[in-house]
Amino acid sequence: QTRFVLRKALALGLRPIVVINKMDREHIRPSEVVDEVFNLFMELGATDEQLDFPIIYASGRAGWASLKMEEQGKDIAPILDTILSHVPAPQAEPDAPLQMQVTMLDYNNFLGHVGIGRILAGNISKGQTVALIHPDGSTTQAKAAKIERFLDSIGEKPLGDLVESATAGDIVSIAGLEGVDVGDTICRPDALKPLPPLTIDAPTMSMDFLVNDSPFSGREGKFVTSRHLKNRLEKEAQTNVGLKVEQLEGEGKFKVYGRGELHLTILIENMRREGFELAVSSPEVIYKEENGKILEPMESLILDIKSEYQGAVFTILGTRAAQLENMVTEGEDRLRLEYLIPSRALIGFKNELLTSTRGTGIMHHSFKGYYPKADLADLRHNGVLIAKEDGETTPYALYALENNGELFLGPGEKVYAGQIVGQNSRANDLVVNPCKAKHLSNMRSKASDESYVLTPPRQMSLEQAVEYIAPDELVEITPKSLRLRKKILS
Repeated sequence: QTRFVLRKALALGLRPIVVINKMDREHIRPSEVVDEVFNLFMELGATDEQLDFPIIYASGRAGWASLKMEEQGKDIAPILDTILSHVPAPQAEPDAPLQMQVTMLDYNNFLGHVGIGRILAGNISKGQTVALIHPDGSTTQAKAAKIERFLDSIGEKPLGDLVESATAGDIVSIAGLEGVDVGDTICRPDALKPLPPLTIDAPTMSMDFLVNDSPFSGREGKFVTSRHLKNRLEKEAQTNVGLKVEQLEGEGKFKVYGRGELHLTILIENMRREGFELAVSSPEVIYKEENGKILEPMESLILDIKSEYQGAVFTILGTRAAQLENMVTEGEDRLRLEYLIPSRALIGFKNELLTSTRGTGIMHHSFKGYYPKADLADLRHNGVLIAKEDGETTPYALYALENNGELFLGPGEKVYAGQIVGQNSRANDLVVNPCKAKHLSNMRSKASDESYVLTPPRQMSLEQAVEYIAPDELVEITPKSLRLRKKILS
């Protein structure tokens, strides 16, 4: 996350100020940290001016800052003084023709599309006709139906203030701009002067969103139909810049493109909390073709692990076509590993890393670019246990199934035919009956009716469930439940 944001800031020409915090701690190493930050800036393509950054040494908890490493400050005035001297004042031309670039989107049910940004030049009034210059050079006209100016105070006042007009330097949201998009320049129709277009990262992963058609559909969700799903995804696409929605053939099937697995699972979780019920497929990466070669998205992966687990981590990453680029020893027992890894190889990697490092491994990854497609074997080596019929799970049946693998359900839970109830210990899928009851006999005895001690089932989060499923499986998502199932339930 830090690398991603810093790369964007450096590309925009901003000159950062580096603050080394926690200077009141024991065993501090500020000189090494400054060198690491400098190397990071170099990696991200910083210019000579950006590499000449001011350094402040501080303790946030103690409330002081200093410009010298060996001196303790009295207050945080050095930080404020450095900001005033180092950060240039905003440039605004109130007397020039109107110029504003849209950097964020919103949607108003009554007024339509809303563009948010800072006015760089000129002024705008409510009801004024403006021209939208799109990145491809085309223009459309719209009317500023409502102007809301963001205040510089977040106390008891509201964050936005309805105004009749706004001038250069104001950050505003303008409603009524039909067809507006991020990067569009808002100008006067008689003074068309576009600003440089913004580059928006393209989606790297896609998932299928489907109407839930399982036997349990409609029991727990509030919004369950194709119309509800379509309206919600289209509404999200209007304001979520990195998201694209495409309707597939058939009723209630949509392909949603996003910037990685987390981007898409956040949308799913929000929909779930709003009362939606749906099914989603496993994530798929988006390939490109250039000069006859197939390219796939690759990520820069940084791991921080204990040295004792390096063998297990090397083995896992070796099977995922990862390329080791750098290895640094940190302290006596920790390693920092830097890899180049395909985005699809990261699906399900987090859980394996935590298991192999006993919960102590730390990982960061960010999009690096498109590289030639790597040879990658199937990442899931085990098949699944599939319920044979509708019913309720029994301790007797689950106890017998424990020998076949790992269970995802406990006793007394309702299941349907085609639902996944566990992981098989072998590579093939196995149809089982988790609802089988113990037959009564004339020779019943207390000893034969002893309670069965079951291993606690494996509970999955939404992210873990999406990572786990195979291409022929779905995750059924409702406000109350997560179920794994086969696409074809028969």
